[in-house]
Amino acid sequence: MPGFAATLNGTRYVFADLKALLACASPLRSGDQLAGIAAETDEQRVAAKMALADLPLRHFLDDALIPYEEDEVTRLIADSHDAAAFAPVAHLTVGEFRDWLLSYQADTGALAKLAPGLTPEMVAAVSKLMRNQDLIAVAAKCRVITGFRTTLGLPGRLASRLQPNHPTDDAEGIAAALLDGLLFGIGDAVIGINPATDSVPDGIRLLDMLETIRQRFEIPTQSCVLAHVTTSLQMMQRGAPVDLVFQSIAGTEAANRGFGIDLAILREAQDAALGLKRGTVGSNVMYFETGQGSALSANAHHGVDQQTLEVRAYAVARAFKPLLVNTVVGFIGPEYLFDAKQIIRAGLEDHCCGKLLGLPMGVDVCYTNHAEADQDDMDSLMTLLGTAGVNFLIAVPGADDVMLNYQSLSFHDVLGLRHLLKLRPAPEFEAWLGRMGMLSEDGRLPPPAADSAALRRLISYE
Repeated sequence: MPGFAATLNGTRYVFADLKALLACASPLRSGDQLAGIAAETDEQRVAAKMALADLPLRHFLDDALIPYEEDEVTRLIADSHDAAAFAPVAHLTVGEFRDWLLSYQADTGALAKLAPGLTPEMVAAVSKLMRNQDLIAVAAKCRVITGFRTTLGLPGRLASRLQPNHPTDDAEGIAAALLDGLLFGIGDAVIGINPATDSVPDGIRLLDMLETIRQRFEIPTQSCVLAHVTTSLQMMQRGAPVDLVFQSIAGTEAANRGFGIDLAILREAQDAALGLKRGTVGSNVMYFETGQGSALSANAHHGVDQQTLEVRAYAVARAFKPLLVNTVVGFIGPEYLFDAKQIIRAGLEDHCCGKLLGLPMGVDVCYTNHAEADQDDMDSLMTLLGTAGVNFLIAVPGADDVMLNYQSLSFHDVLGLRHLLKLRPAPEFEAWLGRMGMLSEDGRLPPPAADSAALRRLISYE
C-alpha cells in the first residue's frame, strides 16, 4: 500500500504504511518508544494526526495491519465485520467520524447499532484524534448490559469486583478480605480471586469456599478463580462450581500463544461453562482481562503500536459475549505506561474503545510502585471513569494487593465514588444489601459500623 503524508509548518512528513501512521499518531507512551515506533517529535505526531484524520474509514477494511493469512485475530476481525451496521458511517473519514461520535446524532441507540460494524483499527484510529474529554463524552453515551446472577451496565449503576487475594491462598485471609468488601457493598460484578498457584485442586478449594459463602448468605453475585482457561476446563470436568471462565487475552495470535491460548480453546471453555447453566438473570459466562503492552512484552506486536493492539484484543473478547472485560491499565509497569499522565490517558482510551466495540468495559485503576504515579492519580482516573459510565471497577483491601504487589482502589474508594456520583450497585445485589440491613433509610450504603447488624450476621458464619 502507498504511504501517507502531511505537511506542517513547511515540513512534509511521510509515513511508510498504516502501522507507522497509527503509531506516530498515538499520544506519547513509553511502550511505543521502547518498540522504536513512536513519533520522534510532537510536530511529527501532529502531522500524523492530520494525515490520519483525512483517511477514509473504509481504508481499514482493505489494509490489514497484520496479514490475514498469518494471524487468526485478523481473520476474526475481517470475517465478523458487519457491513450493514457499518453503512451509516462508511462514507466518513476518521476525522469526520470523530465529529459524528461527538454529535447529538450519535446517541446510545445509534452507537449500539454501529458497534458490530466497527473494526478495532477504526476505533483505535479515531481515539487517537480525541482529547480525554472526548473519550469520556463518547464512552458515557455507550451502554452495554450483561448478566449472570446480577445485571451489569444499567444506567445509574456502578458495579465492582471484590478482589480478596492472598499470597498463599489462605482461606481465613481470603475470608477476612471478602467480609471487608461485602460490608462496603463491593462484589456485585464478581468476587474474583487471583490464585497464588495455577493448581486445579487449589482452584477447586477456593471455588468451593466461595460457593459455600455465596449460598450460605444467598448473595446474588458470581465468583471466579482467575486461573488459566485450561485449568478452568479441568475444574469444570471435575464438577467444580465454575460461574465465570477467566482468561487474559491480547490482540495478536502470537501474543495469545504466549498466554497459552487460541480462539478454539476459548470457544471450548465458553461452551463448557454455558453447559453448566449456573446463571439466573443471564448467560454471559466469560471474563477477560487485557492491558496495553502485553503483545510488546511477548515480542508479538508486529510493529503495531500498543494501543491499537489493545483494541484488537477487544475483538477477541467481543466474539465470546463476556459478562466482564477489564483493562488492568497500569499493571504491566512504566516500561509501557511511564507515568500518571500516560496511565490516565490509557485508561480512558481503553474504556472508550471497548465500549464503542460493544463490550462491558471495566478498569482496574492501578499502578506499580516503580511507576511515576500515586494514589491521587488513581483517584483522578477513577472519578473520570465514573463520569464516563464505566461498568465496573476493581477494589482490594486498603488499595494494596498483597499477592500481586501492585496498587489499585480500596473498597471505600468505590463506595465514595458511588455516593459522589449518585451511582448504585447492580439491582439484584442492592436488594440483597437491603435484606442484610446494610442500607440506610435513604437507600444509601453507609461505611460499615463495628456494631452493625450486618457485620454480626456475616461473622456468625462458621
